[in-house]
Amino acid sequence: MDGRPHTLAVFTQWTEERYGAERALRFRAPDGSGWETRTYAELGAAVRRTGRALLGLGVAAGERVAVLAETRPAWTYTHFAILAAGAVLVPVYPTAGEEELAWVLADSEAVAVVCDDAAQADRVEALRAKLPALRAVVRMDALPDLDAAPETELLERARQVTPDADASIVYTSGTTGLPKGCRLTHGNMGAIQDATRPLVHGGPGDSTYLYLPLAHVLAQLIQFTTLLEGGELCYFGGRIEDVLSELAEAKPTHLPSVPRLFEKVHAVVLSMAEAQEGGAERFREAVRIGVLAAEGRLPEADRAAYEEAEKNLYSLVRGAFGGRLNQAVTGAAPINPATLDFLRACGIAIYEGYGMTETAGLISLNHPGAARAGTVGKPIAGCEVRIAEDGEILVRGPMVFPGYHANPAATAQTLDERGWLHTGDLGELDADGFLSITGRKKELIITSAGKNITPTEVEFALQRSRYVSRAVLIGDHRPHPVALITLDAEETTAWAKREGLALTPREAAAHPALRALVEEAVTAANATVSRPARIRAFHILPEDFTVESGTLTPTLKLRRTAVAERYAAEIEALYG
Repeated sequence: MDGRPHTLAVFTQWTEERYGAERALRFRAPDGSGWETRTYAELGAAVRRTGRALLGLGVAAGERVAVLAETRPAWTYTHFAILAAGAVLVPVYPTAGEEELAWVLADSEAVAVVCDDAAQADRVEALRAKLPALRAVVRMDALPDLDAAPETELLERARQVTPDADASIVYTSGTTGLPKGCRLTHGNMGAIQDATRPLVHGGPGDSTYLYLPLAHVLAQLIQFTTLLEGGELCYFGGRIEDVLSELAEAKPTHLPSVPRLFEKVHAVVLSMAEAQEGGAERFREAVRIGVLAAEGRLPEADRAAYEEAEKNLYSLVRGAFGGRLNQAVTGAAPINPATLDFLRACGIAIYEGYGMTETAGLISLNHPGAARAGTVGKPIAGCEVRIAEDGEILVRGPMVFPGYHANPAATAQTLDERGWLHTGDLGELDADGFLSITGRKKELIITSAGKNITPTEVEFALQRSRYVSRAVLIGDHRPHPVALITLDAEETTAWAKREGLALTPREAAAHPALRALVEEAVTAANATVSRPARIRAFHILPEDFTVESGTLTPTLKLRRTAVAERYAAEIEALYG
């Protein structure tokens, strides 16, 4: 296709020819003092140096090369270099445990691992005995300095790659069992680029702030779409706690994120308002009239109040995001509708989308041309979506992966003979074609009374409370549902400060007044679901779920089995 390179192997050659002197990358200087930039010409040169080094290591076309590193420019250089060498990328989360790391490297038969630093390299070296295919372990920054093959050899290798060749094997961070390797072809990724270019506008002068892990297919997709249009990819400084402060400095026009970032901004501003007398009422009124203005329905009688809110609230919130943000995309979990209203009132539209690794990252997307709150948008161009009789979302199209690596049984369970991908998600399509996600098929709870319950419905309703971080519904083969609840650390700290209390997390979880606030949230959530799905009892945990504890996947999905095992005593007490 004329509008993009025919494979990702020649991606940076294509972008360099079109945007050579334009700014491609921006990132923190090594000493953290300021920002450095690289042009498209410099990006192309860095990719060629790294690709020649991979050939010098003896990496052959079709062989797998793993990347074990945090999101930073060298990740991008290495990624495109692997593809230019005709090899296959195997991204690994730097937070992966030893068992998962060993499994991914062994199952993919990676011949080389490119590591963030010496500590990650040491982890891989310690697993050598379990990795018979592994030939080289190299630090990312040292790769361009290794003995290199001629550039002509790299260019010829890139030219020979075809759209049906594997570009990556991305291991799903499964909520149960070992992850499966999703084979994604150059054609799969190209189909996503074709479908999204008309929807997500950008180009020279635009900037996408990237803090999501590049080990995840969504961050890779953002990388491709930004550079394809000649925009700038701006990397976060490496500390997740600095993201909010960096946004004001980075001034991005595009921001892909999980809902938590937006919800955090909403919570902080609300807490600040509540600290002032009458502030909560003024905040709610500002959101109300801001939404009316965003919809073009602001009454003239509210014009003065709107202009006051613009000066004292809306402009300050936009400034917190850098003042230039015009497209923000979120996914992975539902976002609180109150947060969407708050940001829309401030002039920031958040577009929800839905996808899977097995679909190269995207299935449907809200966008400026078609958006509906409460949905994940319409299916993207070329993507067929239908709802099976049992409510499962089925997907077919050129973005659907060819199967799992070395796992034909799993492939047969997921892809049927007509090419339909069984997503495992439950959903609905409305009359206008907008898709809504209602739950996960394998997470259905069947009570001892035979009632079918979708846990995510009441969980998401409960998590709309500012004081609740996570909620987990328990009830399979039990008489009724109960819930384990974790507290939002920032909100409970702010609440304690307003109440003049100094509480440890354990003390906060047990405090009667805070429990009363959570009970209000439970009551409100129960009102949104059928009687069999209502929570009869709940326990507030003194700590949140984390990747380190094994209760969350690296993409922050809940590991329900791990939660149930870890908190078995608390669950039994609720039923006792």
